[in-house]
Amino acid sequence: MNNKKIQVWLPLLFSITMIVGMYMGYKMRDNMPGRGFFSLEKRRPIQEIMDLIKNRYVDDVKMESLADTAIEAMLSKLDPHSVFIPAEELQQVNEDLAGKFFGIGIEFTIFDDTLNVINVLKDGPSEKAGLLIGDKFLKVGDSIVAGKKTGADTFRKFLRGDRGSEVTITYLRGNEQRKTTIKRDAIPLSSVDASYIIAPGVGYIRLNKFSTQTYREFMLALQDLKKAGLQKLVLDLRGNGGGVLDEAVEIADEFLDGDKLITYTEGKHTDKKEYRCRREGQFEKGPLVVLADEGTASASEILIGALQDWDRATIVGRRSFGKGLVQEQFDLSDKSALRLTVARYYTPIGRSIQRSYSNGTRVYYDEIANRYHDGETQYADSVKNDTSKVYKTKNGKKVYGGGGITPDYFIALDTTGFSGDAAKIYGKNTISNFAYHYYLQHQTALKTFKNPGDFATGFVFSDDDWNRFVEAAARDSVNLIEVSGKGKADLVNRLRSSIARQLWRNEGYFETMNASDEAIKRSLELLTK
Repeated sequence: MNNKKIQVWLPLLFSITMIVGMYMGYKMRDNMPGRGFFSLEKRRPIQEIMDLIKNRYVDDVKMESLADTAIEAMLSKLDPHSVFIPAEELQQVNEDLAGKFFGIGIEFTIFDDTLNVINVLKDGPSEKAGLLIGDKFLKVGDSIVAGKKTGADTFRKFLRGDRGSEVTITYLRGNEQRKTTIKRDAIPLSSVDASYIIAPGVGYIRLNKFSTQTYREFMLALQDLKKAGLQKLVLDLRGNGGGVLDEAVEIADEFLDGDKLITYTEGKHTDKKEYRCRREGQFEKGPLVVLADEGTASASEILIGALQDWDRATIVGRRSFGKGLVQEQFDLSDKSALRLTVARYYTPIGRSIQRSYSNGTRVYYDEIANRYHDGETQYADSVKNDTSKVYKTKNGKKVYGGGGITPDYFIALDTTGFSGDAAKIYGKNTISNFAYHYYLQHQTALKTFKNPGDFATGFVFSDDDWNRFVEAAARDSVNLIEVSGKGKADLVNRLRSSIARQLWRNEGYFETMNASDEAIKRSLELLTK
């Protein structure tokens, strides 16, 4: 009897179950990214067009490349910072954010179609294998690379690889051919260009980006400076294009006390999120100057905006870039990625410092170049603040939104070295090439300098050295015979700094350059008051 009842009701139960399942699937589809199998929508024209091109077009078409172009065209209608990252470029982008890659630990340049080692990472794989500055690569593995017009990107692909993998290098040292096998390892992409005591009791830290390692590197630098007697600090963020928001927040927390608001983010599909101080900072009270310019963007502006809004730091330099959009990276099925703007960030008093992009990406980026032509980088009264968005800091100081962070003290851009024939020097790498060869020819004398400070004060670039540089410039089709006195002084300073880089990498370069930097001089004046 029971079996007969089950047989009667079973079809009905199956029907109800199927109807409920279909209904639930229909309702769930609206919450599924990209919809799914149950989607009832018609195919969009973009997919129809791609299919027609693939199946009916007169010639063969690289569909992947065409699809990438279509994606980029769509993103161009959004904002300048939503970008598609092709699979072949994603690894390098991720490495920069991670603050490391796997390789052999050298810096190189290419002379006469041959890779020349211009720096060897201390304690890195190449130093352990015995490579020195000046070595010239003949073969990488079984591939002959000297005299083959091998490009820098190709060399990077040869030299990078999985951690622990090995690569055999055949190289020339002087007139002697040598061979060595190098085991690849993690190579840091340091965020800290330089960190040192720049004046009695005054520390200097320069950050070039915000990677996932930046806060850790910053704290190590700050701790070393505190041991050396740090009481005041210059934080240099010029040219820092940003990166990981959380790292900027962590550093801000070291300067601000209590549970102060550092920034908050909000978007149409993301809830408001506040970032506040969570702990006692390591430098909450000491005088602080932050340097900024038109290359200072994104996470750098988050940090500067918080410090300015709370009257915690004096900002010196020029108006920052003006990027107030937050991107989230989404990995795609073909190993490419979409970095999509999902929110705006705001400073503690509610400023959005994002510049307008309503006229398109090209106009948006041209605005930065136009600052050089319309006088804004030369004169404080030419700065184009958005006066329709005026705010006041805790202490009543007037600040602006909608166009970057305006500094408290303006420093004009020194264009001496970028005028006339001198400007051609930079496109031809004449300075760095000369510094590299100068180092090779004067190693014994240069190694008498114990540190960048000794070099900055004691090294003299002689008249004979200058004449040899003028000859090197002439070989690069640059005439420096009639360069102005100020122009010559600027070039000599850059030459001295580039030679210091051969000895101590970026630490040497910036410590030497800073000795004549107007923004640094102004910062030190402010800190002594």
